[in-house]
This record gives sequence, C-alpha cells and structure tokens, in this order.
Amino acid sequence: MAELIQMTALSPTMEKGQIMSWLKKEGDSVESGDVLCEVETDKAVMEYEAVAEGILLKILVPANKMVEVGVPIAVVGQEGEDYSSLLKEDSGSDADVSGSDDRGAAEQSSGPAREPSSEEKAPPAAADKGRAGSERVPSSPLARRMARQKGLDITALTGSGPGGRVVKKDVEKALANGPAGAARTAAAVPGPESAAEDVVVPHSAMRRTIAERLSGSFYSAPHYYLTVSADVGVLLESRKRLAEKSGDSLSVNAILVKMAAQALKNHPRVNAAWEADGVRQFARQDIGLAVALKDGLITPVVKQAGLKGLKQIDAELSDLVDKARNGGLSPEEYSGATFTISNLGSFGIEEFTAIINPPGSAILAVGAAVPRVVPTDGGGFETRTLMKMTLSCDHRVIDGAVGAAFLAELKQMIEEPLRALL
Repeated sequence: MAELIQMTALSPTMEKGQIMSWLKKEGDSVESGDVLCEVETDKAVMEYEAVAEGILLKILVPANKMVEVGVPIAVVGQEGEDYSSLLKEDSGSDADVSGSDDRGAAEQSSGPAREPSSEEKAPPAAADKGRAGSERVPSSPLARRMARQKGLDITALTGSGPGGRVVKKDVEKALANGPAGAARTAAAVPGPESAAEDVVVPHSAMRRTIAERLSGSFYSAPHYYLTVSADVGVLLESRKRLAEKSGDSLSVNAILVKMAAQALKNHPRVNAAWEADGVRQFARQDIGLAVALKDGLITPVVKQAGLKGLKQIDAELSDLVDKARNGGLSPEEYSGATFTISNLGSFGIEEFTAIINPPGSAILAVGAAVPRVVPTDGGGFETRTLMKMTLSCDHRVIDGAVGAAFLAELKQMIEEPLRALL
C-alpha cells in the first residue's frame, strides 16, 4: 500500500530542512535504511534514510526546496499503484514548501509535468553545478565537503561506496595519491569587470537558523557583559614545558574548557537556563566551543567536561572540531551546551562580546593573548601577557554579582593553574 514519506526532524532544533539532492529517482526500488535524499538542516547536511520499502513512486518536493518538518516529500508503494487519493487527503502541503512555484505544484499533481518556461529554467552555470555535484557522481555530504575544501574535482573520483558512491575514504585516497589521484579544480579569479556585479548568495538552512536563534536569544534574553584581563604568562609557560617534556601539546581551548567546567561546579547559578516555570540548574557541565564554518558556525559540545581530564578533553575537542569542519557532526554532538566558549584570539581579536547560545545563559568571549606594559606594586613597570575575557550573561538568570564571582574565579585559575585542581 502506498504511503507518504514525510520530512522528519533530523536534529533536535530542526523545524525546516532544504532538500539538497535526491539520491533515489522515481521508479527506483527502496529498502529500509536506503538513503533517499540529502537534507540541509539548521546545522549540517544529513542523509535521510527510508523507513518504508517499495518503489519510489513520486518525488513531491524537488531538490533545492525548503520544507517544514511533517510535510510529505515523496510517495513509496508498489509499482503501478494509484496514489492520487493520498495527495488529495494531504491538504496544504503545497503551502508548506518554501519557495514552491508552478513547476513544483505540477510535479506534486498526478497529471503530466509541463515544460518549464524560460523564466523558470535555471541559469546554465547553476544547472551545470548541480549536475556535477549530485547527478553525475553520487557522493556523501562529507566527501563533497572534503573535496571542496581541498580543491578536488569530485567528478573525477571513482566511488567505492554503495552504487559507486564517493565516500570519505575515496577523497582521502585521492589526496594521498597527489595530483595524479584526482583533478584539481581551477579557482576562478574574478576580473575587474566582475567586481562591478552584485552577488546575492541565497540563505542556507544553517544561515537562516543562526539568524533566527541568535536574534531570538538577543531580544528575549537581557544581555549584560563583564570583562576581565587575565595574566596567561604562567599558563602558557607551563603548557610549553609540558609539550617539551612529554610531547603533549594541549590546546588553549581544551584548558579553557576544563577550567570553565571547574568554575561552573563552584558557581552552579551560571550553569543554568531560563524556563517558563523556573531556572534550571544543570547537573552536567557540557561545554560548547564555537567553530567557524564557511557558511556559519557550529558549536560542538564536550559532554560532562567537569568529569574529564585535560588530555581527554583535548582529544575530544580535536575530533569534534575536525568533524565540524568536514560536516560529520551528529546532532547529539552539537546540541545541548550548558555553557559556551567563543575564542577569536587566533584571528588577532583582542576583545569582543558574544550572543548567548541557548539553552545556556552565558557565553565566554576570549581574545588574543597580548604582551602589555603594566605598573607594578613598587611603582615600576613590567611586561605581562594579558588575555581579555568577556562574559555575556542573561540577567534573568545570572545577577551581576554572580557573574562577576564566576569570572573572577576563572581568572584566578588561569593565573594560578593549580587552583583548577582544588
């Protein structure tokens, strides 16, 4: 019996998703667990796996369309089965597909599809790009992202996955073989005439969600900011000696995650969230680290950071950041942070403020460590390496004195690392 395949929530915060490409075409056999299509959620491009079995009778939502969770996107049933009654029962599905046009409506009807008008046809460059990215070479989202980042032409690769699909190991193999392994894409250098042309970059699902979530956070949570300068000289010197003696080169971010988790244990009112019935104080210290991506940012989360050692946190962070930049994070790896750190020090930014990342009520903005001349108690001057940190707080949850006490303790831990062991 034919049934409608609905868009499901592929991440905890997903309300809409954009179908990037269909990996099955109408008339193909579908088994449970087969990947039907690739969907860009609010955080990443993910594979949509079928739960029904049969023949893909109809694709209701074409590629590059945004659709709400719960809206039918396809029909699966037995070959030759009449599914027109299902489409009649599903009222309002057309209205839930963002950007749907006459062609999309025609594709959802049971009648023959009409030839699109010249206005509806995609520009040649866009059409060629779409074919090269999906129709010519089946490939996983991770493989495409890796190939794009490394400048590889994915259409030149031979896939080892199901149905000849190009997967991560195929890209890695091509990279290991050097130029002979795959053709490099030629990066187009814009000429003087192209600089006069405005370019409108369509919003991705991630960019839309970032805009919605951060706008909601900024306007619903009354932000205030606290800034301190921490002397990181001892910390950086200790880190350097550890690397020289044991070879363990711990990242500054891993150290900050560990120290923030320890400070949160002592200041649970900072590790909290505003809810309709009260303030929830989290028992876990799940620390998120903001990671910049090409089209936005994502926040991989170190779960239970307060219970883990520095080396374990450092290893986890390294793995999470690598996954984030290659589009391989699972929803549970980037959601639910109770506290977030955003570090722009590597970009030379000395001080900034950040918008709170829900469900947490605070985010720590970390700047670059910069040598500065400061006065001493004896009336002289000396050079110290200072790092500015700004804590953004939700005033509904965290009073000024509470946020100040947390930040003061974090500063002491950084300046006297042994405090983190107490």
